[in-house]
Amino acid sequence: MSFTHPTTAGALFGVFLLMSASFVGAANDDFPGFEKLMSDQEFVETGLGKLNAKELEALNQWLIRYTAGDAVVLQATNEAVREAEKSYEVESSITGEFSGWTGKTVFRLENGQVWEQRLSGRYPYRGPANPKVVISKNFMGFYKMTLVDVDRSIGVSRVR
Repeated sequence: MSFTHPTTAGALFGVFLLMSASFVGAANDDFPGFEKLMSDQEFVETGLGKLNAKELEALNQWLIRYTAGDAVVLQATNEAVREAEKSYEVESSITGEFSGWTGKTVFRLENGQVWEQRLSGRYPYRGPANPKVVISKNFMGFYKMTLVDVDRSIGVSRVR
């Protein structure tokens, strides 16, 4: 399709830019960025702390685009990625009010991830606020979340 009227083309391009900016803005609001995706130690060891704010934002934008496209393909086709996924582990803390799990409990983590209770069961938690958790895969390929301070686990599924 070609446009012969410059005003029409310009107007459509303007709408496209607004839509793109809205999408990127929404993605930025939901995307935690490298700072929260990595532990403090990983952030330092990778050298990302040396980047200025503009450079770090550009890298975060690249990660959003990469995750939306190529990452899905690599998960299915790349042996190194499949092997790394087998030992995937998340270490973080639960944020907000937490008193245990009761069936379909949603766990919001400090790193921005959200997990939901996958298995039935109840556990009343009376420990310190913002407990540390480790999420790992079991031998069947399902995720389990362990409360570190009490060594209690429950099956979970990633919501986002």
